Formats: sequence, structure tokens, C-alpha cells
Amino acid sequence: MKEFGEMALLPAGLRDILPPDAAFEARVVERLLAGFTAQGYAQVKPPLIEFEESLLSGAGAAMTAHTFRLMDPVSQRMMGLRADITPQVARIAATRLQNAPRPLRLCYAGQTLRIKGSQLRPERQVGQAGVELIGGASAGADAEVVLVAAEALQAVGVPNLTVDLTLPTLVPALASGLGFADATVRSLVATLDRKDAPAIQAIAGGHAPRFVALMRAAGPARRAMAALQALDLPATAAAERAHLGEVVDLILTAAPDLNLTIDPVEHRGFEYHTGVSFTLFARRVRGELGRGGRYLSGDSESSTGFTLYMDTLLRALPQPIAARRVFVPAGTPRATAARLREEGWVTVAGLDRLADPRREARRQACSHALVDGEIQAVGGTKKEERP
Repeated sequence: MKEFGEMALLPAGLRDILPPDAAFEARVVERLLAGFTAQGYAQVKPPLIEFEESLLSGAGAAMTAHTFRLMDPVSQRMMGLRADITPQVARIAATRLQNAPRPLRLCYAGQTLRIKGSQLRPERQVGQAGVELIGGASAGADAEVVLVAAEALQAVGVPNLTVDLTLPTLVPALASGLGFADATVRSLVATLDRKDAPAIQAIAGGHAPRFVALMRAAGPARRAMAALQALDLPATAAAERAHLGEVVDLILTAAPDLNLTIDPVEHRGFEYHTGVSFTLFARRVRGELGRGGRYLSGDSESSTGFTLYMDTLLRALPQPIAARRVFVPAGTPRATAARLREEGWVTVAGLDRLADPRREARRQACSHALVDGEIQAVGGTKKEERP
């Protein structure tokens, strides 16, 4: 029989979340969802596991390499354990809610599991919360999801928030407009992602200065847009740039103090995105708070949304203030404890009559004890009279 210590060992990338962190995460998720629903996003709850062919179709195909699979003993069909919730919401919109009016606003929260973590996110099980705006193709839709994300993070207390916009379709549009073959376009995308100027010169030849200028047009949104406007772009790429400029104007008009930046050549992590996308950061916090952007829902419906990663988000937040806990000795009327809870106390009930309730309060990690009808701080003699 195994020792209890061995039984506590968990697989790499998985962990138990203990008090008070579990309750803190639950409260943050609740506040996020309240903020989403207040702006018209109706909550949905997809299953943790579903058939492989539906889970990994459309936008979900990008999650194929990250998804755990297993055989369903009932149907004898392969199932996948979700690595991301966005494709599931897209499936719901394209099937169960296909006749709902567009744009369709949905939000969600839940747990995901990936085959392996990354250097920045070694965790394999990650809580997610986010929104999807299905069927809105305008710059207004792109701006809305960025603003909803920023407002939600600021509402839960994230300091020093930065939103970094990117346009993963811009480099392919420019390269294709200049006549590059598909293989060369893929090489340029990867090289620009690495910000490798010498390699760009080798691949793009005489057009290299244009791609290098595109790479360097990164930074604060207004300055980056000015640099992008100065570039001579083919018609398709110019239309992408104009859309990005409209999104930037809408965001900064609504939130002029938001720290908004642009990296026009960032592509990693946005492989299935089809337009304006973004990453959310907080200063001095490792990893991104979330990602979002435009994609195709159901293979044909232009949509946009974002996902927040709860592990990084919780690291960005100040530690919660400990709740006021009061030890209520055995024999105290339950109505008395109920009144204390109405006043904002967390009550911890005694199970047996004790000679020293203050000592038991300290043992139970309570800051106060109810002694002879009075609330007393267990660290001293100061009394707090109940109203």
C-alpha cells in the first residue's frame, strides 16, 4: 500500500489549488463573468470533453497537437479533452445557436488541459474566461472585444495593463501582393516573427527594405500607425492597414489612457486568426494575461473574441485581504452566527464546549472569538461590541 506522501504526487504541470487561493480564483472568475454579462454577453458552458471530429474542426484544428485523446467506451468513438474553449463556443454558435440573431455575444469560464506546457506557461491545466462576438466583421466589433477585455481586467484590479495589437494577415497580404510564392511567404512570416533582419534580406531581396520597415513599425499605437501609413503597400495589405487604423481610433477614443501598442509582424500564437488580434500583458508579470482576435466561426462566419488565462491573471493581482473570521463557541444560537455573517464575518462554529474559546480561535486561524456575547480579538484584550 502506498504512503500518503506518494499519493499526493501529481503529474508535471498539474497542482492542487489550496485555501485561500481557490476561493480567490472563484471570486475573480465570478467578477469577470459579471462584467461580461453586464455588456450583453450571455454565458454558455460547453462540456469538458467531446467527440474529436467536432472539437478539432475549424478553429479547433490549431489545438490538435495540444489535445489529449481517449476512446469513448460507450460509442467507441475518439474523444478529445478540450485544450481551449474558444472552438467549443464557435461550435455552439454554428449549431445550437445558428438561428440566433447576429452579432451573437457569448461568454464562458472553465478549465482546460493541454498535453504539455510551455516555458512561459509550464502549467498543463489552466482556467480560462473569455468572450466571443460571433458574426460581427466591423472595426467596431474588434474594438469592442479589446475594450471589454481591458475593462474586465481593470475592474478586477490588474495594474499597468498593456494591450498589444497585431495583424497576422498583414505580412502574407504584402508578400502575396508582391508576387512571392506560398513557400516564401511562410518563410517571411517566420523570419519576421523572429525579427531577423539579415534573414529577411536574404529571403526578400530587393523588397527587403519594405519588410524591415514593417518590422520596425512597432511601438505605441499612434506612432506605429504613423510608420505604417508611410509604407507603400499593395491594395489588399493597404486595406488591412486601414482597418487596423480604424480599430486603433475607436479604442483610443473610448479609452485614451489605455496603454495600446502595435506589433504588425507578430504571428506566433495567432496561426488561425484572420484579422486584428491582440495580447494582454501586465508590467512585471511573467507571461500574457490573455489573447484574442478575429477568426472564422463554423468555417465561414467572421468572429472575434478573447481568452483570459487565470493562472497569469491571479499572479498580476494584489493578494486578497484576509476575511474577518470569528470563532463561535458550541452552544451559540445559530441565529447569532447568522447575524454575524450578515455583518460581514466568516463564522467558524465550535463542535464541543471549550474552556478557552480564544485559544481555539487562534488554532482555527480566526482573528476573533465570540466570548460572552462580545467579539474579542484573539491577539489581545481589545473588545469589539456587536451592533
